[in-house]
Amino acid sequence: MSKLSSLFKVPNLSYRVFKIWLRNKDVFMKTYKANFLPSLLEPILYLVAFGLGLGGFVDTINGTPYLNFIAPAIVTMSMMFSAFYECTYASFVRMYFQKTFDAIIATPVNIEEVITGEILWGATKSLINSSIVLAVITAAGLVSSPLFLLIPLVAFLVGFLFSAIAMCFTAIVPNIDAFNYPAFLFITPMSLMSGTFFPLTAMPQIVQTIAHVVFPLTNAVDITRALTLGNIETSILFSLAWMLIVAPIFFILAINLMKKRLIK
Repeated sequence: MSKLSSLFKVPNLSYRVFKIWLRNKDVFMKTYKANFLPSLLEPILYLVAFGLGLGGFVDTINGTPYLNFIAPAIVTMSMMFSAFYECTYASFVRMYFQKTFDAIIATPVNIEEVITGEILWGATKSLINSSIVLAVITAAGLVSSPLFLLIPLVAFLVGFLFSAIAMCFTAIVPNIDAFNYPAFLFITPMSLMSGTFFPLTAMPQIVQTIAHVVFPLTNAVDITRALTLGNIETSILFSLAWMLIVAPIFFILAINLMKKRLIK
């Protein structure tokens, strides 16, 4: 029981969290040209391949053109991928190979603040990259509601959630190659089974329920799609509430798991 409670101990944080975020931002800006290009080209490739290619064989989905249907899902997947890979591979490199965490905690900054700063930076990367994708689909005329202006707020929340989940994996993997397991057994199935490229209503009810309860991406796609198309339903409140409840749980769990890994 004490071991379980130690995993959910509330972290001791201060303004120094911002210093970690600022450090990662400064590093990011040194290579911003290389960082922006993939974020810009990736959604274009998805739109061409799935929208114009596959979309040529699909009429509409619930009255929505297929290209308009998948565009918000591409924005949401950008949120997920940006946050997840920032707080797995990138954080692991900073922690294990570059010894950045060791250097930082030699200062007045504690481990809890380092991990929180990493998670907040992952959420920021999610916001930045998804905003680029959102700009692309807006320029392509695939947004039909002014509510899309709220999507950056959703992006930060989604990014925070996936960063916290990713940091949990970073805390337990034995080496960097082990990230292949969550990437292929968790992220890849979720990107295909969360109502991204086809409506979940095409699946059995049990699959729909599991997707909404287990997969964060399902709830994120529902919100982003509603804000993009202007189809606001009460189910969106469930999706938003789900993320607001689950995100702080994984955040606290991630910090305590990382403390167990870093403090021997």
